[in-house]
Amino acid sequence: MRILVVEDEPNLNNVISKRLKKEGYSVDSAFDGETALEYILSIEYNAVVVDLMIPRKNGIEVVREMRARGNVTPVLILTARDSVSDRVAGLDAGADDYLVKPFAFDEFLARIRALFRRNTAFTANVLKVADLEMDMNRRTVSRGGNVIQLSSKEFTILEYLIRNKNVVLSREQIEQNAWDLSFDGGSNIVDVYIRYLRKKIDSGYDKKLIHTVYGSGYILKED
Repeated sequence: MRILVVEDEPNLNNVISKRLKKEGYSVDSAFDGETALEYILSIEYNAVVVDLMIPRKNGIEVVREMRARGNVTPVLILTARDSVSDRVAGLDAGADDYLVKPFAFDEFLARIRALFRRNTAFTANVLKVADLEMDMNRRTVSRGGNVIQLSSKEFTILEYLIRNKNVVLSREQIEQNAWDLSFDGGSNIVDVYIRYLRKKIDSGYDKKLIHTVYGSGYILKED
């Protein structure tokens, strides 16, 4: 899953981004409201973390414009402001949650997970297709009861495939979800990781789950 961190203080932005990446998320960073909106309106994010006091457009303005344009991406506001009026303003603008600085990273990560659960597309903690299971809390994968070891990137791609089961996903969609903007890209990087996943997920099983749709991309389905 892909998250945008909007924080104008470089050190804090870097610390938040590194912690999220350590948890397996793909992360982009923005340092002002105008840039944040450009990213949000051109890239599909699963969540946005935004500070209130950012230059060019503040956090409230960013959220309001997102919602005015019909963008329903979950938003967590971070700020040093802790007055009731500030919290009300953020939530009324369309934010989903509000966390006051300084904060504990364990609570921050819990709130990110809660944002995903509130989104109807991300309610399940255990994802299943046929005999394949992904436990999102434990970050484990198994098929037919056999534990499968995946790298962080393989886990991210498989999660995206399962959450979009029975939907054909282009290579560009998979790449956008699994890598951040700093990734230079590669002509066959998605194909390489799909091969890795097929070897681990489908090899040795009669029923294949990951299928190629020639000229379009890949799909995960039971048959």
